[in-house]
Amino acid sequence: METTTRKQALIKAIYERLEQAYEDTLEDVIELLDIRKAEDQEDIKALYEEREDVKKNGTIPWEQVKRELASESI
Repeated sequence: METTTRKQALIKAIYERLEQAYEDTLEDVIELLDIRKAEDQEDIKALYEEREDVKKNGTIPWEQVKRELASESI
């Protein structure tokens, strides 16, 4: 419930500021939201691709990862 109230307060505050904003600022806001959405979609796509890779190729044992990281830092 607290999350909903906080979200509503944020939306109200944003709306009040948007009402006073210049048109180019509004365009910038839309662009930022679109960028965020595209990044989220890219992250989801990468997640599915990694899951498929794990299904096909398996995973690397943690001990091997630690050894490789240790050898890279030398």
